[in-house]
Amino acid sequence: MVQSSVLGFPRIGGKREIKKAVESYWADKSSADELQKVAKETRAANWATIKEAGVDFIPSNDFTFYDHVLDTSVLLGNIPPKYAKAASEKSLSQLDVMFAMGRGRQRDGVDVEACEMKKWFDSNYHFIVPELSSSTKFALSSSPKPVEEFKEAKEAGFETRPVLLGPISYLLLGKNARDADADFKPLSLLDSLVPVYTELLKKLAEAGAKSVQIDEPVLVLDQEKSLASSFKSTYETLAQAGLPITLATYFGRITENIDFVKDLPIDAIHVDLDRAADQLDDVLAAFKNSKAKVSLGLISGRNIWKGDLEKAIATAQKAVDALGEDRVVVATSSSLLHTPVTLANESKLSAEVKDWFSFATEKVHEVATIAKVVSGNTDDKVKEALEANKKSIAARRDFEKKSDASVRDRLSAVTDEQYHRKSKFPERIAAQQKRVALPKFPTTTIGSFPQTKEIRQARAKFTKGDLSSEEYDKFIASEIEHAIKFQERIGLDVLVHGEPERNDMVQYFGEKLEGFAFTENAWVQSYGSRYVRPPIIVSDVSRPKAMTVQWSSYAQTLSKQPVKGMLTGPVTILNWSFPRVDVSKEVQSKQLALALRDEVVDLEKAKIFAIQVDEPAIREGLPLRRADWDAYLKWAVDSFKLATAGVENDTQVHSHFCYSDFGDIWTDIMRMDADVISIEASKSDLKLLQVFKAQGYENDVGPGLYDIHSPRVPSEQELKERIKNMLESIKVERFVVNPDCGLKTRGWKETEESLQNLVNAAKWAREEYATKA
Repeated sequence: MVQSSVLGFPRIGGKREIKKAVESYWADKSSADELQKVAKETRAANWATIKEAGVDFIPSNDFTFYDHVLDTSVLLGNIPPKYAKAASEKSLSQLDVMFAMGRGRQRDGVDVEACEMKKWFDSNYHFIVPELSSSTKFALSSSPKPVEEFKEAKEAGFETRPVLLGPISYLLLGKNARDADADFKPLSLLDSLVPVYTELLKKLAEAGAKSVQIDEPVLVLDQEKSLASSFKSTYETLAQAGLPITLATYFGRITENIDFVKDLPIDAIHVDLDRAADQLDDVLAAFKNSKAKVSLGLISGRNIWKGDLEKAIATAQKAVDALGEDRVVVATSSSLLHTPVTLANESKLSAEVKDWFSFATEKVHEVATIAKVVSGNTDDKVKEALEANKKSIAARRDFEKKSDASVRDRLSAVTDEQYHRKSKFPERIAAQQKRVALPKFPTTTIGSFPQTKEIRQARAKFTKGDLSSEEYDKFIASEIEHAIKFQERIGLDVLVHGEPERNDMVQYFGEKLEGFAFTENAWVQSYGSRYVRPPIIVSDVSRPKAMTVQWSSYAQTLSKQPVKGMLTGPVTILNWSFPRVDVSKEVQSKQLALALRDEVVDLEKAKIFAIQVDEPAIREGLPLRRADWDAYLKWAVDSFKLATAGVENDTQVHSHFCYSDFGDIWTDIMRMDADVISIEASKSDLKLLQVFKAQGYENDVGPGLYDIHSPRVPSEQELKERIKNMLESIKVERFVVNPDCGLKTRGWKETEESLQNLVNAAKWAREEYATKA
């Protein structure tokens, strides 16, 4: 009989219960016990959803309050010294230590910054980076979370399979701590880490677990051959704990790593056939003569489109023919944490559009249905599901054929000239300085200001029809005026309008473009308690009218200082949406670029001096295998240039990047040719900036001076020190002073204090480096 499996489920709650509970706890409005109660209810609801669908392997330990990698660090006792010290001296609970590592803490005598945060492979989920050095000591938590949640599920009547982040992936995803030796390699800690994992597996077995899922997603990356011996020794040791292991890979293909994976003492190998369907033949051939099961990731954990069950069943049957029913498992391609919880909470989608989609709850049923069919179950309920799916897929394919020909015609007519600015940077910066004479170390922000409770309430009332357009516009105008006056008061040089009218940096634009569909409650976790509702690209994309000119122009009338126009770039809109799967990402990105090009030109016509086109997702969108990089980077960078190259020399083009290791894509960053780039650099120990010095970057750079993901307020002296350190990599005349990202998630009090300190630090730098260039 073919079994079924779900690798993980969204941990946010069907109605964002976890976000509300966590933020209530942070605000001291509820206790830790109340927070844990909501978590327990959410976990039970998730397990029930999966069990009721008829899935065989139900995951546990896939839940987290903040991040599963951070949970793993706490589980393994890898608490950086400053957090351990705070816990010891201030008697912080393990829960509060975990939150301090994730978001920083500045209260009760504790002042610590958050740990570094990075994107989880090529997804829009963020993880907290483990800090490692030769002095790192691992020790299993006294109440291991995987064991406790397994027991909790068992007591509630659910037989679950615990999910763990594998030891090799954990180490390779980590970074060298500040006290690490220059030649330290995280993988050197493997021998001290594996015994802790072995201890954990034994405790799970003692608790009654029948198997365990160990995720090793680094197996889909380009790795050195030396990993083969690391995997061999590690999994031979872990197998001795006596708990059958499903080794899970996802987001890509195993490729050459399969040569050693096939010989590991594992019970099953999981492969992602959504992102890498072409690896099936190699996997089946490699495992044909072994006893291990093969888990087929047939239902996407990364998109919201209904699975083509007929196609998936044919693939599963191919595996059954090769291995036999007892050695095949039908599964989601990855954890479903990257998808919304359920379609049941969507009441405003049209019946036609809603029928195209499948969220986490619906995907669970798809997995179960495929397994039943391949196992020979064709009862009436299964037949109905198959017939409904067949009709839905056919209807979607028919819709795709009716896309907008004019958009495709315009894209096919794009010339090489449209990808390039009129002049090189030296001529442009001279024209820009002549138009607006900015001081040395000009100050600005990345764009957004706090999205207050009042803003959210006004937006909700407007959406419900309780506020008229006139009333809502008046409210937004007053918020913009408040933001402009504040920036003028503290002395910022290049202002922003604060974006009070925007719900999300991608959703806002999607709502103003043709070709998108939107949801009410399709929330997906980005990091911590930060959730987003990605728009869905359903057809060809175009701009029916100007999207931002109204409020950017209004803001500029309020000040003599330049006010930036703020746009989200084409690659980021694409990567932070659920894209189409019937046409290439390149086509979708360049359609978005043409729409944004029209907006950029309209902002210039409205006398906006600086236009920021943010591309925080351009680095995260890199394919996981280097062999695939060149093709992606060609169209991704071209998309940005197509969107921004239509303006005159004296219009300044900015862009913003997050969590980007620039060294390996440096020539592509250069090719983007933005006049000013701002980057996240506050939590990266300045390592991102070294490449600017090494490569002799000549355009303007705004290295983020402080971490906006934390409520902590940096001191003026702290910011001065950072400027001083950053000037070792960036030229004085090219240095722009700004935070590391937008401020929408922060409160006004901390924003005002932080930005005043930033402006003061910039003024100090102007005096300190007055004669240097």
